[in-house]
Amino acid sequence: MIKRAISEELLDCCTEYPVVTVFGPRQSGKTVLVRENFPDKPYYLLEDPDTRQAADMDPRGFLGQMKEGAVLDEIQRLPALLSYIQGIVDKAQQPGMFILTGSHQPDLHKAISQSLAGRMALLTLLPFSLEELQQFQTEWDAYNLIVKGAFPRLHEKNLKPERFFNGYLQTYVERDVRALINLKDLNRFQHFLTLLAGRIGQVINYTSLSNDTGVSATTIKNWISVLKASYVVFELPPFF
Repeated sequence: MIKRAISEELLDCCTEYPVVTVFGPRQSGKTVLVRENFPDKPYYLLEDPDTRQAADMDPRGFLGQMKEGAVLDEIQRLPALLSYIQGIVDKAQQPGMFILTGSHQPDLHKAISQSLAGRMALLTLLPFSLEELQQFQTEWDAYNLIVKGAFPRLHEKNLKPERFFNGYLQTYVERDVRALINLKDLNRFQHFLTLLAGRIGQVINYTSLSNDTGVSATTIKNWISVLKASYVVFELPPFF
């Protein structure tokens, strides 16, 4: 087991706040992190249809069985639970009750801001850092690491990166992008991703991307904002 650098901060937050939410991209290790650090808490995966249906049909009854709180994985699947969690933690006044994980999406962030402001700590878990990767091996070739990436399963299972990222892209496009934007032409968006990858480390030119992709510059800006919200793209602003 690779000890994640964020573990200490996660445990500290649980001594101060009744709810702690761990955001991050898919496959960054959120589930493993919270289950390893809170093995005694009941665990519920809201991706599971039966669990989600039970929580959706009777949220009070669902949460009522968690007297000491619980780990709720993939909370973005049912953000309506946040309002009920607010009532529970306000009444209990107990730190570290609920540990939530989720993919960062605008609607989820808005729901959290409205329901749990001041009651919750927010943490972001990215794939392995270089320090964490050095628990596998002390020396890394920079170019090999660029190709392989730092997602945990790639290293834990020694997966082939081309197969992993192909599947990751398909899953991401199908599940996350279509949930965030009204994506009518999937092929055009995939072409946009390819063009964007070729421009890594350069000053972004919306007009150039627009011309090469065949959509408006406004659409390009919207797509990039979605990629940023999903941790696929990180924008580096100039330092003045």
